[in-house]
Amino acid sequence: MNISNETKVGSLTAISIVLLILGFNFLKGRNLTVKSMRFYAIFENIEGLTSSNAVIINGKQVGTVYSTDGGEDMRKITVALTMNQSVKIPENSIAVITPSVLGTTSIEIKLGNSNSFKKDGDTLSTIASKGMLADAFQKIDPVLIQVANMVRSLDSVLVTVNSVFDVNTKNNIKSVITNLNNTTASLAISSASLQSILNTQTGVLPKTLNNISDITSTLKNNDKKIDQTISNLEMTTAKFSKLELEKTLTTIDGTINQLKNTIEKVNSDKGSIGLLINDPKLYNNLSATSNKLNLLLDDVRVHPKRYINVSVFGKKDKNKPLTSPLPDTINAPYTK
Repeated sequence: MNISNETKVGSLTAISIVLLILGFNFLKGRNLTVKSMRFYAIFENIEGLTSSNAVIINGKQVGTVYSTDGGEDMRKITVALTMNQSVKIPENSIAVITPSVLGTTSIEIKLGNSNSFKKDGDTLSTIASKGMLADAFQKIDPVLIQVANMVRSLDSVLVTVNSVFDVNTKNNIKSVITNLNNTTASLAISSASLQSILNTQTGVLPKTLNNISDITSTLKNNDKKIDQTISNLEMTTAKFSKLELEKTLTTIDGTINQLKNTIEKVNSDKGSIGLLINDPKLYNNLSATSNKLNLLLDDVRVHPKRYINVSVFGKKDKNKPLTSPLPDTINAPYTK
């Protein structure tokens, strides 16, 4: 059977197209012979991740990155993962982007311990990558990680200190130090003055203490004389106080006796004052004289012509004199 050249060319062309499609899918991580599963992961920074980058679980490539889409916003980038083999991924698994020193970025899925598993089309939880240097430090020496953390902490502390110690605070600290220097200088001067005061040869305080010591020694030597002087002073004051008291009591006693005699004379009828106070005759005479004087004054007021006659041709008042005071005179305030 002869096959035409056209058929051969067409068959070769079809086989080439099929091989091209299979190779392209293979390069993109697609396995046409196995039913693949697809998962999604959302990152803020994919760190240069592109399509066909590897998806690794425990160091083994189990799939490839199918696509990356950040939309117009580009704040959240969705990464589609295609699995080349059937894999059970627990619910609490985490996807993280792992940069490589050689420049090839991959996605590593860290399996969790949940008993339930992700289904086709589910979205995996993600965490931000620590960076290539952090992973390298972690693999080289864990101590370097602690040092880096300490450096970051120290940097934070220095930033805090710089924020606290602003210009005003620094100026205040300088002022405090200046005042402290002035205070120490004043204390030095005060200590020198105190030292000069306490000097045993020229100091004021030792001289004063010596004078006080001399005075106390003198008082101690004259102790008997001082006691005698105090005794004499007490006797003298006692005599003066006694003398003054006796004179005062004598004077008061005499005054009381005189007052007593005077009161006795006033109460008796043997003196002018006693008669004036105790004898009713004087009161009666004074009362009668007062009434007669009132009668005379009323008569002069009513019959003045009887006592004073200045008219040449006037008539003599022949009315009889009053024998009793007028009513207005009887009711006058001075007769009550």
